Amino acid sequence: MSQERLMSKKKPAYPVSPDLDQYLEKYSRKIEIPIFYDDLLRFSGSIAVEDADGEDTLWVRVYYSDFDREEIDMSLKKVYSILHSDGSDRILEYLNVDAVDFCTFGNSKPFRIKVRNILNDNYTYFYVKKTDASRVYGLELEHMLSPHHLNFLVHEDTLIEEHIAGIPGDVFIKEFLPTLSKSEKSQLAKEFVKFNERCMIRLLGDMRSYNYVIVPVHDFDHVIYKIRAIDFDQQCFEGKLKIYRPQFFKENFQMVELVRTLLQKYSVDQYKIEERSIVAKRILSSGDRIKRLAEIAKADSISLPENIDRLKSEIYELTLDMKFKKSTSMGDILSIALDFVKRNYEDVSMKQIIEKKF
Repeated sequence: MSQERLMSKKKPAYPVSPDLDQYLEKYSRKIEIPIFYDDLLRFSGSIAVEDADGEDTLWVRVYYSDFDREEIDMSLKKVYSILHSDGSDRILEYLNVDAVDFCTFGNSKPFRIKVRNILNDNYTYFYVKKTDASRVYGLELEHMLSPHHLNFLVHEDTLIEEHIAGIPGDVFIKEFLPTLSKSEKSQLAKEFVKFNERCMIRLLGDMRSYNYVIVPVHDFDHVIYKIRAIDFDQQCFEGKLKIYRPQFFKENFQMVELVRTLLQKYSVDQYKIEERSIVAKRILSSGDRIKRLAEIAKADSISLPENIDRLKSEIYELTLDMKFKKSTSMGDILSIALDFVKRNYEDVSMKQIIEKKF
């Protein structure tokens, strides 16, 4: 299936609703920052950013007039302090903004900011994007339901995201995957099964290889690989269930082949159960926070009517749960999906307790 037919047309940006805005304030995601996304659009020129092989990265390095540069640099250093420290000015003199890059590809059109500590040359990145409710829901769900916590800030129409370190999936597949041992490939296949399941459960779409990173983790005498999503634009928007399953994107073909050739069906099923159980435990441990987010999403407009109708129909065919058929919004479908996973986990756990007792 061609990519154009799998994905729908470009997703619109959805505003943050008053209820979601209150949620962000309650959980310290909403905070005043000294610069807006539109301020960074005032660049006076740019040059293409190439990789080590001289290939275009689809990022451009922008530069500003002397008048704007001083103000923008200081504001970006303050944003760094708010995001990563206590927000005070005392660290600003030790920071330098080495680069401001603008991405010309994709929905979010982000700015990537490189900030360096001048005392030791350590550096990190953060991103400045336009606020989109889909992205906010995606970031919050990733924070609560994945193995990884996320740090981000929202102020009016501007979203600040911390950098997620790792090797871009497309780069890893091309340059690193061929060199892995069989056991490493098997472990990566297991991780892809669990990543695939996690994306489907929480309705995170468009996980093509360049929208996630692979993180090598050294563990005693070997390396294990983790997969982390880095793009949350397609949270709860598309109507095709396949969009929420990374296995159906052609860019992930080699990852799917690892699963097919290295894992037995029983193992694949077992890893899916493991991931559903872990997600269920995270739902239970998140308490009122995820309940509140789901309630807000239910009443929010974050997709198109035709997408809602198609997705609830396809999920009903998969689960035969009438609640999906009766759902009226994308947030409703998401809430039912999370409850479905939680109920199944609790039912199985109770069955095991009863069996052990008797």
